[in-house]
Amino acid sequence: MKKIISPLFAALLLVGIAACSKQGPDSTTAAGASDASAPAAGGAVTIGLSISTLNNPFFVSLRKGAEDEAKKDGVTLITVDAQNDPARQQASVEDLIQKKVSVILINPTDSSAVANVVKEATDKGIKVISLDRSVNGAEVSSHIASDNKAGGKMAADFLVDKLGGKGNVVELQGIPGSSAANERGAGFDTEVDAKGGVKIVTRQPADFDRAKGLSVMENIIQSNKDIQGVFAQNDEMALGAVKALQAAGLKNVAVVGFDATDDAIAAVKAGTMAATVQQQPELIGQYGVQTAKKLVDGQAVDKFIPVPLNLYKQ
Repeated sequence: MKKIISPLFAALLLVGIAACSKQGPDSTTAAGASDASAPAAGGAVTIGLSISTLNNPFFVSLRKGAEDEAKKDGVTLITVDAQNDPARQQASVEDLIQKKVSVILINPTDSSAVANVVKEATDKGIKVISLDRSVNGAEVSSHIASDNKAGGKMAADFLVDKLGGKGNVVELQGIPGSSAANERGAGFDTEVDAKGGVKIVTRQPADFDRAKGLSVMENIIQSNKDIQGVFAQNDEMALGAVKALQAAGLKNVAVVGFDATDDAIAAVKAGTMAATVQQQPELIGQYGVQTAKKLVDGQAVDKFIPVPLNLYKQ
């Protein structure tokens, strides 16, 4: 006897199949989940990772650390890229909230601009952890970062010693409003002022970007070539500054960066950069996922989790 499937049942079956095969729009590093909009079967944890920009090797490494840890821990990781746009970051975090992720790891483009969306997440019971850059105006469960002020001080100590306690220095600043720019600048400026002898002749933002570091440094050189040192608040700007100095024929200018990216380490080895403050971005990402997992498991976490710094120099 043949079984007859009614048209209504067949239609419902097709709808069910289509729903099961639907994919979410975000890139997902999954440890056993095909639907990025919800935790995997069996209670697996889903974590959102909002990155300020993936057009920077530092944050690519941070994401890698998070991805590797997520795979190891059986965690589903959804990564969204703000492309250095605060409005885009807010929209993408709102999307993570709609997906009902368990925890959001956020690396703010602008530390103040993300406050409202962080509050929105926490109001809905989603824990938030800030990475590398802090959040101003909203509370997070934990902040994981290098001590940026200490890193700025480390750069100042090295540069002042390198210049023999005297000379003119240019400071290239990161994105205005970002905690990394504020803290690195504060640590550097305070230490230079305390030591005396070295003068910061100009401070100009180049937005943590290599091309902008090049153009800003070119403009500075046009108005003043009496420069003995440069402190750039990240390596991308430092590498841009190096190119501008080389094009202008300025030699023996000590350039210090921050992050210790592969390109910067190569530049230090080649002698075109004097030093870079070495962070460990992969460790920041790794700690982020580990801390998120603890929160999901109901464990207490520290409000600030420091990541060690070193100075990579000639």
